[in-house]
Amino acid sequence: MENRWQIAISAGLLAGLWAGVADVFHLVTWIGFLSCSTFFAQTESGIKGMFMAMSTNLSGVFWGWLIISGSSFFVSPLLGYTFTGIATAAMCLQASYKKLAFIPGAFIGCCITFAMGADIAAIIPPLLMGAVLGYSMSLLTAQLISITPKFQGLFSSSNAADVAENEAKEL
Repeated sequence: MENRWQIAISAGLLAGLWAGVADVFHLVTWIGFLSCSTFFAQTESGIKGMFMAMSTNLSGVFWGWLIISGSSFFVSPLLGYTFTGIATAAMCLQASYKKLAFIPGAFIGCCITFAMGADIAAIIPPLLMGAVLGYSMSLLTAQLISITPKFQGLFSSSNAADVAENEAKEL
């Protein structure tokens, strides 16, 4: 990975900022990190990637809510399991629609919904902000990569040798 330092700086700074914002506003931090991960895992980049992460995660929230809500109507757990299977198949089939093509994003949203007991109000804000976080990380990384060549000359081995030679002459 050629730009490891730029990625590390971007991710570290913005992850710390996200953790602070989430704490101040009482948002569930890990939901934002999962949504951020969705941004980086799917194939789109930029704004399209951000919206792909949002839409697939949100569709999963819908399916998770539907599974939880719908299963409560069935007396037999077997019917609830069947309903879960049907909803899971639908999460896969929705990938035929280009804007919902990242199946793991739907499963991430669905799992978040299960983990949060379908508390939609607690899920949606950090989920959306996490996709913005991923997009922001990609933008900051690109900026850091673009300014890196300006600084590489300062730290190259030939410049280090010149500095050492000049220091030796001064002694």
